Amino acid sequence: MPDLVAGNAVIGQSGGPTAVINQSLAGVIEGLRAGLAASGKVGRIFGMRHGVRGLIKPSTDGLLDLTALDRAKLEAIARAPSAALGSTRDKPDEAYCEKILDSCRRNDIRYFFYIGGNDSADTCRIVSEKASTSSYELRCFHVPKTIDNDLVENDHTPGFPSAARYVALALMGDGLDNASLGGIKINVIMGRNAGFLTAAAALARGDVALGSAPQDRAAPHLIYLPEVPFSTDAFLADVEAVYAKLGRCQIAVSEGIRDAHGEEIGPKLMRWPGEVDAHGNVQLSGSGALGDGLADLVKTQLTPKGGKAPRVRADTFGYIQRCWPEPSPVDRGEARAVGRYAAELAASGDASASVIIVRTSNAPDAYRSDCARAELAAVARRTRHVPPEFISGTNDVSAAFHAYCRPLVGELPKFERL
Repeated sequence: MPDLVAGNAVIGQSGGPTAVINQSLAGVIEGLRAGLAASGKVGRIFGMRHGVRGLIKPSTDGLLDLTALDRAKLEAIARAPSAALGSTRDKPDEAYCEKILDSCRRNDIRYFFYIGGNDSADTCRIVSEKASTSSYELRCFHVPKTIDNDLVENDHTPGFPSAARYVALALMGDGLDNASLGGIKINVIMGRNAGFLTAAAALARGDVALGSAPQDRAAPHLIYLPEVPFSTDAFLADVEAVYAKLGRCQIAVSEGIRDAHGEEIGPKLMRWPGEVDAHGNVQLSGSGALGDGLADLVKTQLTPKGGKAPRVRADTFGYIQRCWPEPSPVDRGEARAVGRYAAELAASGDASASVIIVRTSNAPDAYRSDCARAELAAVARRTRHVPPEFISGTNDVSAAFHAYCRPLVGELPKFERL
């Protein structure tokens, strides 16, 4: 082991919780215990209560001592969904990061681990740069997490496979419900800027491929991503074609769909003024506005003159996608691995990095991945989108996406109908 500075370590969780974010927490603790703590370079391991918001408190109330956490309890926490330490939506700027660094000095913290998305990577970057400028030896590591799967450099991110599994299973059951009673069913799925999670709805079809036309596909018949400009006229024509042939239509649509000018569809269809989040964005997740608006549009436009309106229902999955307590086995293992790898990077003498997942094999029944490192600046504040090769036309995903996503979610059930 290289000659590293001795001090304490701190771990935090940031952003939306997931089904496996605590596996990453456990992985960092495991890695520290096996490496830096065992060598005497790390004395105490702290957890931040609600991310950096807890770290910057003037007292130690925002820090939880995890040094002697019992192994059995650590495993139980690792299996639990949601952020065990609590999370935060704070996006630290330069002044905020100065407070973070001050707290690290005050608590003799020399190893900083932050589990989160691209904003968390940016926090690590700013803090690392400030520490270097002020000649305070602090090693900063970003551990990836996001169900949106939008971190660049990564093949995919911990949290996404479990959320994708939930979406696929939900669409499976919902598709059978729709087939039993008929009608038009709209499911609004998370993803303001990246459509990976909505695209995962295609896995509900199993291995069935019935043709390229929407009315010849297994459900879901229509999938709309924010990467593809959304036209209400084309949408209505798509729905009408499926409904006319099948008497039903199941739709998966991203909450962040936009028109050809890049303007979000949700706010345009809202029946009432929408709430905004902490960053000024109109609240989409859980509001139901997009689903209700699309349902109203379909009823209004597809009701024959003097005839009966089609049966239309909409569900907004919202936060329920994030922490369903039956994670993908692949996700569970990889989330643990990225945490351990971050601690290993620190023990190897690395000053700062973002951990990434690299797919090494996608052969049938032989999926494998490894952890690697990327520079913080390569990941921070950048957004990955569904690539063109994963998209088919304006309302579906490609076989390439299916091959990419299918190994991540674990075994899915197979159903038969009379």
